[in-house]
Amino acid sequence: MEKLSRRAGRENAFLAAFAATFDDMPLEEVIQRANEVGEYPLDEFAQALLAAYYDNSAQINDLIRANLKGWTLERISRVDLTVLRLAIAEALYGPEKLPGVAINEAVELAKKYGDESDYQFVNGLLGSVVRQMGAGETLPAGEQPC
Repeated sequence: MEKLSRRAGRENAFLAAFAATFDDMPLEEVIQRANEVGEYPLDEFAQALLAAYYDNSAQINDLIRANLKGWTLERISRVDLTVLRLAIAEALYGPEKLPGVAINEAVELAKKYGDESDYQFVNGLLGSVVRQMGAGETLPAGEQPC
């Protein structure tokens, strides 16, 4: 498996995680299927993101719930929920733990795959989670959480 750009790795991890929401597949099967199909191969970085997503799903869902105002987890679209979960997994549990990068990339995924204004919701909720967790200290110099 060739190494993908970080952006491609994130997008492929998102596509694999999104597909898995329809079948409730275990991580190993998600990775195997994605690599067999070949449309969205998962390199080491993408697999690490998915592992963080799977291994911390309960905590991630709790963080999302704690930062929802007037919403429930069940009201969030499948696309947005997958984007949120993957971004939080990357920001807090992923190999690099760069919240600003995770938020920016999540916003781009929401723009590409979500409805017209979904990216604003994703940006706001992720900013709240990052501030709540105090993860902003790991941002690159000069960058602030959204």
